[in-house]
Amino acid sequence: MSSSRVPLSVLDLAPIREGSTPDVALRQSLELAPVVEALGYERIWVAEHHNIAGVASSATAVLIGALADATSRIRVGSGGIMLPNHAPLVIAEQFGTLAALHPGRIDLGLGRAPGTDHVTGWALRRNPQGGVEFDAEVAELRGFLAPAVDGARVRAIPGEGSEVPVWILGSSTYGAALAAQLGLPFAFASHFAPRFLLEAARLYREQFVPSSSLSKPYMMVGVTLMAADTDAEAEHLFTSTLQKFTGMLRGERRGTLPPLDNVDAYFRPGEREALDAQMLSEAIVGGPERVATKLESLVARTGADEVIVATDAYDFAARVRSYEVLAATWGITAGARAGTNSAIAAPSSAIPADVPSAGAKPSVNA
Repeated sequence: MSSSRVPLSVLDLAPIREGSTPDVALRQSLELAPVVEALGYERIWVAEHHNIAGVASSATAVLIGALADATSRIRVGSGGIMLPNHAPLVIAEQFGTLAALHPGRIDLGLGRAPGTDHVTGWALRRNPQGGVEFDAEVAELRGFLAPAVDGARVRAIPGEGSEVPVWILGSSTYGAALAAQLGLPFAFASHFAPRFLLEAARLYREQFVPSSSLSKPYMMVGVTLMAADTDAEAEHLFTSTLQKFTGMLRGERRGTLPPLDNVDAYFRPGEREALDAQMLSEAIVGGPERVATKLESLVARTGADEVIVATDAYDFAARVRSYEVLAATWGITAGARAGTNSAIAAPSSAIPADVPSAGAKPSVNA
């Protein structure tokens, strides 16, 4: 691979096809994981979402365990756990358990959004201040994952001393600044919110403070991507994703819909322009040559150290094929990356001395 051919990873939302059921989506995720492992993808992450008709990954830690059981080398983690929905101790225990069962393979990506609407947030018993004190919640969680401290009255067992690799996720400059301040790897959610991508990338690298977890910045960039054998086929398959994102604009949550022959007739005035400007400006759709060119451009513009790809399709076989085409196009080799021991494969969570005091804020506002 050339120097610009950074590692690739997979973001799987366990998408539910319209008219199908969550159990089918979850079994497809379990089928997909060993495929992308064999293709050479670095990691597979799943995201916490709640009360969304087309997403089956709500019990994120449970699904991570199942994916880890279905594979042997690829790193498996959260992209991410929405920390304000949970007590940090519970997450430390869950991921400490995962790390004990699958040593050296578990990642813990943390986000500060609820991953749902406000009503569902209350049903989750979400703290009304959730997200406002995200930095303090991260500090508390990392403290539970750090080596044991004499006299500690509350301990995460399992979890204590596991130092599960912690990532900060974000779609704004807030997450970039916090990750930089803590010296942690940063993943940007440009697969659905690319507006601040370049600004966040610049800020993260400029403000990064080396830590015991990470000696230099490491940024993973998310991208919505559909690859196929031809440009025309990819564009046709991608109309399912266009419908799903349009539903978000309309406030209509549905499962993955069949592709359309004439997607332009589906849009109301201004919707396609809004999608291209707000959510899908970085989306990559095409055959091998177009995908490679656009992905190289994304890496060059952002300085990404890794790219995590989110792909949805009405037919599961087309989703699998997209990852196959991408792997072949990008030049990753079966088994070459999965489970590697690179410096970023397992960045440790910080020891207590590296954790900022509760209430410490990053230098840039959200």
